[in-house]
Amino acid sequence: MANLQPVREGLERAWSSLSDAWHQLRQRAAQALTRFTHKQAEGGLESAEQQVLRYASPWAVLAADVSATDQDVIVKLEVPGMEPEDFDIQVVDGLLVVSGEKHFSRERRNDQFYTMERAYGRFQRAVPLPVEVDDSQARARYRRGVLTVTLPKSARARSRRVEVRVD
Repeated sequence: MANLQPVREGLERAWSSLSDAWHQLRQRAAQALTRFTHKQAEGGLESAEQQVLRYASPWAVLAADVSATDQDVIVKLEVPGMEPEDFDIQVVDGLLVVSGEKHFSRERRNDQFYTMERAYGRFQRAVPLPVEVDDSQARARYRRGVLTVTLPKSARARSRRVEVRVD
């Protein structure tokens, strides 16, 4: 019986580690998962576009990469199928908030959709910033489906090199 105690403790540590890993994975997935909403039909009548959009996914993963240099925080967000003017970008309480609307367009009127996995509509994605930034100097660029937002670090957040003498 005494020989089982180390096994039990090992299993408890493994379970705790696995539980922590699942919690982190769920948290990261929840941050990237973004809900898309659609305009409500006026007078209860749906347009042909609104009828098609009922089959579109209301959720999409807008994956983000956040990195930093000595001077800037750089956020790259995957948002394919949009135009630069479709974005609204703000910094609010330490979050980069990107919102916009992904428009549905249909070239041919006789398409029949069996699967629609891409999401359309309005969305909002909040990305936590690792340090304080100077949002008045922020720059954004949209190329090939990736929105890149460069935010200069605030003077307080910039790294300083300090020489420390060792005795």
